[in-house]
Amino acid sequence: MSNKKNKVKFNIKNVHYALNADTETGYGKPIPIPGAVSVSFEAKGELSPFYADGIVYYVASSNGGYEGELEMALIPDQFRMDVLGEEKDSNNVLVENTNAQTKSFAIGFDIDGDERSTRFWFLNCTATRPSTESSTTEDKKEPTTDKISLTCAPDADGNVRTKTTEDTAKEVYTAWYDAVYLPVKAQEGGTVS
Repeated sequence: MSNKKNKVKFNIKNVHYALNADTETGYGKPIPIPGAVSVSFEAKGELSPFYADGIVYYVASSNGGYEGELEMALIPDQFRMDVLGEEKDSNNVLVENTNAQTKSFAIGFDIDGDERSTRFWFLNCTATRPSTESSTTEDKKEPTTDKISLTCAPDADGNVRTKTTEDTAKEVYTAWYDAVYLPVKAQEGGTVS
């Protein structure tokens, strides 16, 4: 256990994605995406009050996952092919087709803290296509960025997100981008799978 705790957060880095493999392991091997600029996720869900005896007797809270936006210096062609369904033709020209099916994936990243980074995996994500933007260069060069909208829905087990803590085991923290981290379930008899 660590006595050090983050007091602030800043800076996104180490963005990775992993395709949903629809297998027992859940996701394919994570692939890095360099050039992270920003990320924002808004929690989706609602409170549903139940009234009895003239008061709010019970309140149910739903978890609908997250919706957000990822801003990158440039969305790489590999992501466009793997997730958005774009394809290269025989001349290596990337083609976007309206009939292409997008694929679900997990997205992981670090958010720096004053002690160490907190690492995340958002599960069961879908993405929109980025817009195409640019402008003329004037006195100074200011790069434009790519933004994609993301929806992260609960998976079949109800899991939406995993996140490291200051007590996360070193071997789990170090191997975070070797594979998408999925919750460890206790089996009958108290053993862990």
